[in-house]
Amino acid sequence: MSEIKRPLEGIKVVELATFIAAPCCARYLADLGAEVIKVEATGGDPLRFTAVNEGRPQDYREDTTYTLENANKKCIALNTKTPAGREALEKLIAEADIFITNWRQSPLKKAGLDYETLHEKYPALVYGFVSGYGEKGPDKDLPGFDYTAFFARGGVLGTLFDKESVPMLTIPGFGDHQVGIYLAAGILGALYRAKTCGQGDRVVVSLFHTAIWDVSLMLQASQYGDVSSQYPISRRQIANPLTVAHKTKDNKWLQIAMPQYNRHYPIFMTAAGHPELADDPRFYPQTNLQANLDEFYAFMVELMATRTLEEWCALMDANDLPYAIAQTWDQLLVDKQAWASGCFYEMEYETGNKRTMVRTPVVFEETPEAPYNRGPYLGEQTEEILKNLGYTDEQVAAMIAAGDAAQFSA
Repeated sequence: MSEIKRPLEGIKVVELATFIAAPCCARYLADLGAEVIKVEATGGDPLRFTAVNEGRPQDYREDTTYTLENANKKCIALNTKTPAGREALEKLIAEADIFITNWRQSPLKKAGLDYETLHEKYPALVYGFVSGYGEKGPDKDLPGFDYTAFFARGGVLGTLFDKESVPMLTIPGFGDHQVGIYLAAGILGALYRAKTCGQGDRVVVSLFHTAIWDVSLMLQASQYGDVSSQYPISRRQIANPLTVAHKTKDNKWLQIAMPQYNRHYPIFMTAAGHPELADDPRFYPQTNLQANLDEFYAFMVELMATRTLEEWCALMDANDLPYAIAQTWDQLLVDKQAWASGCFYEMEYETGNKRTMVRTPVVFEETPEAPYNRGPYLGEQTEEILKNLGYTDEQVAAMIAAGDAAQFSA
C-alpha cells in the first residue's frame, strides 16, 4: 500500500504578501503539502519587527509570530523593483499553480502583477487576493488592517461590548486568520477547476466582508428593531441571560450557553436549588421573561455568587448543562483538551527555548499531520530557489552583490 500523501503535494505557491492574512493562507496551503515560496523585500516582511507590540524579544532566531504565519515555507528575498529582481519573480510565477498577494491594486498594476496581466500570460494560474474593503466601491483602495477594516468598520468593535463599558481591546491577527482560511477555501475551489478545466480565477476575500459575515446573524436580526438586537446594549438587556458570562463566588467568570431557554431554564433552576422558580411566570417561558429582564439578571448575579467556579462546574456537569470557563491565555496554554486534540505543538528554537505554537485548525483523519517547521529566515533559501530557476552560481552572486536579491547570513 502506497504512502498517503498530503493533499497539495506537487502544487507550487508563490506568495508576495506581508503581515498576516495572506501569509496565513499560504501557510495553511504549505501545511497541506504545497511548496510555498515566500517572496520578501530585501528589508523583510514588517511582521518580522512586531516583537515589542507582543511583549517578546526581538530575536530573529526565536520569532514565534513570524513562524505562526510562515511555517513550512521557503523564503527568497528579492528587490522586485529592479529588472533582475522582477525577472526572477516572473520566473517563479510562471512555474506556480497559485499566486497569493495583498498588495494594493495600484502598485500591482504598476508592476504588471495584477490579475488581468497575469491571467493573460498564465490562464490556469489561481490568483488569491486579500483586500481591506473589497475590490469595488469608493473605499476599495483604502489600506486595510484587522483593527480597522475588520474590527471597526466591520461592526465588531462598535457593537460587541457591554453598553455600560468601553469597546473591547482588539488583538492582532483575529480577523486576519479568518480571512486567511476563507481565502484558502476559495483558492482550493479555484484550483480544482484549474486542474480539471485549465481555467484559473481570481479569488478575493476582504477583511470588511469577513467581519460582516461574522456578525451577520445579529446584523440581520437587528432590522426588526427589537431592543435585544440593538447592540451595543447592556448585558442586563440580553434577551437570554442564560447565554451571558457570570461571575462566581471566587471572582471567576463562567460562560453559560443555554440558547434553548425554555428547555434549559427549568432544569437549571431546579439544579441550582430553586425548583419553585422553574415555572415562575415572570421568568418562564422566555416570552414572559422579556418584561422582567432586569429583575432576572439581578437574581442571576446573586445566584452565581453563591458558589465557587469549581462548585458550579460540578453542578453543570451533573445536570448535562452546557458551559465553559472563561479562560485566560495562561490557562489555555495548559488546557489538556487543547493538547489532546492537537491544537498545540512544542517548538524548540535555536535559542534553546521551547515555545508552544498553535497549529492550523483543520484536521484530517487519513492525511499525515503536517510538520511544523519554523518560519524561514529572511532570504534563507534565496540561492537554492534561484538555482532551481536555472541561475548559475555566478549569476546568483551577481544579483546578491547588486542588491537584486539577498541571502540570509547569521
